[in-house]
Amino acid sequence: MSFRSGRTFAGAAAIAAVCLLGVSIAGGRTTFAQEPPARAQVVEDVFSSVSILRGIPVDNFFETMGMFAAAMGNDCTFCHVKEAYFGAAAFADPTPRIQRARQMIVMMNTVNKTYFGGQSRVTCFTCHGGSNVPKEEPILSLQYGPPVENPNERGFPVYEQESADQVFDRYIAAIGGAERVAALSSFTATGTYQGFDTAFSEVPVELYANAPNQAAMVVQMFNGPSFRSYDGRSGWMAGPDTPVPLLTLTGGNLGRARAQAIVSFPAGIRDAFSQWRVGRTDIDDREVRIVQGSDGEQPLVNLYFERAGLLVRMVTWTGTPAGVVPTQVDYSDYREVAGVMMPFSWTVSQTYMQMTVSLSEVRPNVAIEAARFAQPAPSVPQ
Repeated sequence: MSFRSGRTFAGAAAIAAVCLLGVSIAGGRTTFAQEPPARAQVVEDVFSSVSILRGIPVDNFFETMGMFAAAMGNDCTFCHVKEAYFGAAAFADPTPRIQRARQMIVMMNTVNKTYFGGQSRVTCFTCHGGSNVPKEEPILSLQYGPPVENPNERGFPVYEQESADQVFDRYIAAIGGAERVAALSSFTATGTYQGFDTAFSEVPVELYANAPNQAAMVVQMFNGPSFRSYDGRSGWMAGPDTPVPLLTLTGGNLGRARAQAIVSFPAGIRDAFSQWRVGRTDIDDREVRIVQGSDGEQPLVNLYFERAGLLVRMVTWTGTPAGVVPTQVDYSDYREVAGVMMPFSWTVSQTYMQMTVSLSEVRPNVAIEAARFAQPAPSVPQ
């Protein structure tokens, strides 16, 4: 599978390494806790220098920064001072580009409010398209060259020749059949994790999952464990890689945690959303079927199935003050576990980071303590 260009790769790497690790609480030992769900902290609770993007949850703030990076094709230090790469405090230093970015947000909001009823129709990416300088003149190679299709579109033509049930039936048959799939009730797994937050060094990872929709992951970062958990309703992150001791997931981030937990147990996927529609596209020159799930007008997830039936990609979206941003999960290396084909590798690509999990061992249908999926205790600086 192919990913971003080197330029965008470097930009996202800097965002992950600087924005996430740079502003994080110092590493500490985190334990599981049985506590009421924490209130999601908003930007001004954590970053006092932010003046425009106030009132949004902290997890949404990083998605917004990711939109800026994707739109500009650059990294954090394009707008912030270079010293921010080595110290979080420097992110608060004013620069002309930060001032310009604030003006651009006001302009974008004015256009959307004036002409689109406040809907997020014009975004940073609308004009910049991956370049820090918007293009002023037509590019003839785009006009007369082969069309560029984005397989991750939320809106796509409906493919009437096949129903969602037919795609799901082929998927269930390809991974082992309805009986074996229904018998998978839980699993634990071990393997490795690598990403921008580990400088692409491999570190140990543990996974825990309970049907129909509970999931947890523990990543052994260099300066302490990072916990990511979803209990079927709420989700959190806590560890040395989070900007606050306990990060409560909201909006699209919470929806993504739900979707990733659901796809771990294929028997329940078709009942997870009230509406489905089918499309088709290509991924790496392979024809795939898109099955899009929603619980109303807003699409919540795109699932991509190759012709043989296997799930090869999932895309979810998060709304931000700068527009909607996608998260892409690519699945590969299917292996048999208790008669069910499961992906042993997946890569998560976001506008502000990318990471890959590769499993070495999966243990099916084991008892897992409920505390594994509960809200983790906030990380404690050492």
